[in-house]
Amino acid sequence: MPPCANALLLSRVNDVAAVAAELKTLCREVRENEPLRRHVSFRIGGPADVLVLPRSADELRKIADWLFKHRIPFEIIGQGSNVLIADGGIRGVVVKIGKGLDRFTFKDTRLVAEAGTGLPHLARTAATKGLSGLEFAAGIPASLGGAVVMNAGAHGHAMSEVLREVRVLVPEGEQVLGPSELGFAYRTTVLQQRRAVLLEATMELTQSDPVTVRARTDEWLKHRSDTQPIGPPSSGCVFRNPPGDHAGRLIDVVGAKGLVVGDARVSEIHANYIVNVGEAKAADVVGLMHKVSGLVAEKFRVRLEPEIKLLGEFAQTTR
Repeated sequence: MPPCANALLLSRVNDVAAVAAELKTLCREVRENEPLRRHVSFRIGGPADVLVLPRSADELRKIADWLFKHRIPFEIIGQGSNVLIADGGIRGVVVKIGKGLDRFTFKDTRLVAEAGTGLPHLARTAATKGLSGLEFAAGIPASLGGAVVMNAGAHGHAMSEVLREVRVLVPEGEQVLGPSELGFAYRTTVLQQRRAVLLEATMELTQSDPVTVRARTDEWLKHRSDTQPIGPPSSGCVFRNPPGDHAGRLIDVVGAKGLVVGDARVSEIHANYIVNVGEAKAADVVGLMHKVSGLVAEKFRVRLEPEIKLLGEFAQTTR
């Protein structure tokens, strides 16, 4: 959603209670003034005016259709492992895709899964069946929908390698998109710019020896636990890797490990992680991001771009 989206949302959602009431006729679970820190891995962020939690694909279709029909902008979150919510929260509607939208099936080497399915669970289940291709994803704490939209990856692999098609809801109805239409690039797809809600994704895996696949999965999980912070709330990698380099290496070289703003700290284990060591505010995280990127720019003349998505009302300079 573009930076001006929140202002647009405010002009269209004039009566939050009325919007919530309408959505409650379509969905069993609708919460008003819901603290979003409860729904994201950073444990940071203010409330959503309206949080909608569809528990089936049918509910999600009805919700999306109504929001599209009435031209009400909205934000989508899954497990919230790659987002930073503004301290003031998000004005208007947030749709959380998770429980109830987490069914998946295997047919030979094809895996079809709903958007709310946990990516690590999919990777481990595929490994037990001797299906290779998702081992890299076993340590990515995301839902499938979020992983597809951002083309998540690790260990030199990404979702684009296994994705064959996705089913999405758009203002015109339901569509099926293939790889050429998704515009895969480093940590992005066209779905980040489109008004689209992902329903499910189809992945093509490769039959292999179950013992070998499980061993590779366990190896990469161990590498993650050894090299990335496990414990304090965080959102995963904060910055995108610049071409030909790694953001974590640059941040480490400039001596930013352990740098603190408020209760936000650059991890001493992995420099491209910011952890919430207490009651960090979104403003603390953003301030720390500016400090870190400033140090890298000064030494290397490299501008670090955020990998995490900032949701809510932030100053333009944070985008």
